[in-house]
Amino acid sequence: QVQLVESGGGLVQTGGSLRLSCAASGFTFSNYAMGWFRQAPGKEREFVARITWSISATSYADSVKGRFTISRDNAKNTVYLQMNSLKPEDTAVYYCARNRPAGTHYTGYGYDYWGQGTPVTVSS
Repeated sequence: QVQLVESGGGLVQTGGSLRLSCAASGFTFSNYAMGWFRQAPGKEREFVARITWSISATSYADSVKGRFTISRDNAKNTVYLQMNSLKPEDTAVYYCARNRPAGTHYTGYGYDYWGQGTPVTVSS
């Protein structure tokens, strides 16, 4: 069955960096675009970044553009989210998800499988 397992979250100070990983299994990883979302306490889930399956084209939410980088290693069935210059408003649980083949990439409705999430806390 499809599994997505995130790791790499933790506590970091403002301005610090973290790299999240999402290990995928149970499907042909290289055939799917993958995305990262986040959900802060009391807020709705929001799109963070997405990477395509073919040419690894990327897209980002405006709030993270220039600070976060999504990448993938198809040989390792893993997608990454490098987060630099972290701010307190980046505090959230971060989820990776598999993009439906014809799904939109900027809302959760376009994704069919989700990981359990990894928490990120940025202290001020």
